[in-house]
Amino acid sequence: MVSITRNIRFIGTEDDNLDMFEGQYPLVNGISYNSYLIEDERIAIVDSVDIRRCGDWLAALGEALEGKMPDYLIVQHMEPDHSGSIHELLMRYSDLKIVATAKAIAMLANFFDDIDFSPRTVAVKDGDTLSLGNTTLRFITAPMVHWPEVMMTLDETDRVLFSADAFGTFAMSSGCGWDDEARRYYCNIVGKFGASVQTVMGKLTGLKFDMIAPLHGPVLKDDLAHYWTLYDKWSRYEPETRGVLVAYASIYGGTAEAARRLALMLREQDAGEVVLFDLARHDVSYAVAEAFRMSHMVLCSVTYDGSVFPAMHTFLDHLARKNFRNRVVGVMENGSWAPAAGRLICDAVLKMKDMTVVDPMVTLHSRLHNCDLPVIRELAGAICKTSRC
Repeated sequence: MVSITRNIRFIGTEDDNLDMFEGQYPLVNGISYNSYLIEDERIAIVDSVDIRRCGDWLAALGEALEGKMPDYLIVQHMEPDHSGSIHELLMRYSDLKIVATAKAIAMLANFFDDIDFSPRTVAVKDGDTLSLGNTTLRFITAPMVHWPEVMMTLDETDRVLFSADAFGTFAMSSGCGWDDEARRYYCNIVGKFGASVQTVMGKLTGLKFDMIAPLHGPVLKDDLAHYWTLYDKWSRYEPETRGVLVAYASIYGGTAEAARRLALMLREQDAGEVVLFDLARHDVSYAVAEAFRMSHMVLCSVTYDGSVFPAMHTFLDHLARKNFRNRVVGVMENGSWAPAAGRLICDAVLKMKDMTVVDPMVTLHSRLHNCDLPVIRELAGAICKTSRC
């Protein structure tokens, strides 16, 4: 339990015993389920936590309340990692009112079928306010960031923005850096919905807040412009960094060696930062985050069953699902008798919006040969030329 302001306390929980978030994203720094208590003449709880940490959360809440009874539960997002403990909360505080969007209220029955929510809910719309006494809460709807029922809550008195999943991160609430794991979180969880993020950022522009309190990761207090700028870039699908992600999928090492030589040539020709990424040996969520970060990408794949290697196929599929766009891409393929990966990679990339594939496409036959080096160098030069535009 940590005080954020005189009236607001953090009562969330940390989970260092969960290996995969949403069943697919590796957690190396744990995850937090953030919940907040706002005390005034009336008391509001902002979101509950995953049922995995319900007992710890209820204990922290009881300690913070010191015998007082809460009046409201603000439900900003109905995903189970934030709504999972609502049933247990209502069993303990039966007079509690749930404040949420109409879509969130409609979802309650999806998760809890043994409670009559009709007398317990207060539906709010975009711009509605709730007075707790001296504290005024303003609700900002944020549909499809990243579910349709989402809203944010602005404490206009203490100038704290409770941002739901926005500005969250794959990390616990303290002790971890923000940028890398927030990027991985954004690109893989919210990335498809950049237009929706831009819409809510437009609503927030002009509102006054000094802190951002998300549902995962640390409360952000310093240099909010830094976090805002990155979120703006990510949601516009604009790169952060001038540089090249060289992502490869190799079987026996031939494609990997060619990718390494290409990376060396890119560095020699001042392509900016160069990141070499083995798609077969690292989780795809990290590759997606790097693709969002970098201005350029070279995709290197062996041909497998007449198609691209499965790890490359998975990467391309994830990029497409996240509406990835606005990048310059080079392609390298490998095949012992019928190279096909390059054409299929180009087809997949060009289905994405505002993508440019540069020539030449490099074709290897089984492994890297000395005669391949000039065309690899030519590809590196083409990438570097566009990186200076």
